[in-house]
Amino acid sequence: MTAADAGTGGFSRRDLMKGLAATGVALALGANARPQAAGRPRMTITCVIRYQIDPFQREAFKEYAAAGGHLVGYFLPYEGTNDIGWGLIAFDSLASYEAYKARLRNDPEARANFALAQSKRFILREERNFVEVVDGTFGLPSTLRGER
Repeated sequence: MTAADAGTGGFSRRDLMKGLAATGVALALGANARPQAAGRPRMTITCVIRYQIDPFQREAFKEYAAAGGHLVGYFLPYEGTNDIGWGLIAFDSLASYEAYKARLRNDPEARANFALAQSKRFILREERNFVEVVDGTFGLPSTLRGER
């Protein structure tokens, strides 16, 4: 275990990111369940947003997150690194994500929420990644390799 892993129960940040993304995908699939065409895979994707936040403005980020819409969830740091938060938003395609962004630009409440974040400057940096389930790996029980 490295010093960087000490506050994360021995898991690396990469392991935690994978777990968080998988949790978001699991929640997204449950929230976005829809009939699947025969022979065609479901195309649900999850946008994983990593926020570097001002740890002294945790409550401001919480207020910002609570005002978000159509989200799988926002996550504040609990133990370990105190300046990284997460947001997960599920969509059935990148086109749906683009339509969502366009709706936000025209929504007065969304614009006010963004203005709040800019004026209080509690979001120091943002990263966005899009993840999807690897076929045959979703919903499997947690076991050691080789164990059946």
